Amino acid sequence: MLVVILPLMLFAQDRLPSAEINAPNLPAQKIGADDLLAVSVYGAPELTRTVRVSGDGLIRLPMVKEKIEARGLMPAELEQRIAQALVAEEILVDPAVTVTVAEYHSRPISVVGAVRRPLTFQAYGNTTLLEALARAEGLAEDAGSEILITRSGSTERIPVKALIDAADPKLNLVLEGGEEVRVPQAGRVFVVGNVKKPGAFRIEDASGMTVLKALAMAEGLAPFATRQAYIYRHGTEETVDLRRILDRKSPDILLAASDIFYIPDNRKARVTTNVLEKTVGFAASTASGILILSHP
Repeated sequence: MLVVILPLMLFAQDRLPSAEINAPNLPAQKIGADDLLAVSVYGAPELTRTVRVSGDGLIRLPMVKEKIEARGLMPAELEQRIAQALVAEEILVDPAVTVTVAEYHSRPISVVGAVRRPLTFQAYGNTTLLEALARAEGLAEDAGSEILITRSGSTERIPVKALIDAADPKLNLVLEGGEEVRVPQAGRVFVVGNVKKPGAFRIEDASGMTVLKALAMAEGLAPFATRQAYIYRHGTEETVDLRRILDRKSPDILLAASDIFYIPDNRKARVTTNVLEKTVGFAASTASGILILSHP
């Protein structure tokens, strides 16, 4: 064993330059699985190399029998652990080890959904929610009223208006990696039938849309609309007594995304009105002495 140690000791004393690894100057943070590390041992080019952290958090170096635990350590802590392994296995007496992170792969943050540029990036240090959204170039036009943050199996809901418009700092969460930021599209309610402006209307805020709000966005009831309407939801039908809601005798009803709110036509009232109009027109014509008869 002395035959191995002495040449390495003399090699270290000569202080020959070791092989250099070109690694980016990334901020130091805890090492995770699949990260790429640049390990440099001064005076030992055979030990200087890049190594990938395995899925179970270990790295392997040449001539070192045992794998070295790297996951959860800061680069400086891993330097000490590598040096201890080299000494314990009598490879080097007083090794000078440097560890830098060449690539982070263990701290991904995904931003998906209704954003302008969905992406996944690595968290270098702590990243805030607003910074993550800025990387995705902001919210898309069809973004909903909430942002969903999923991490460690739990999901947190962040209201968009409070985060962006009110600039509530408590909602600008710090992301450490491993999170998914999902921006759902805004839900829509479809209003059809006897309204002045049928269409699909966005649910603008977390409080949702009600029957009265839907009627207001459709610019109110058209003539001959019935006072009984229907909500179609996932193959089911619910009857709505519009008269009682408009008369404030029944509470407003909450509509859900993709609901179809249908206001039928009062055909009896329409027929009655048409008959009255024709009758009035006929009476007015005869009263004026003008009566036009048509023959087949």
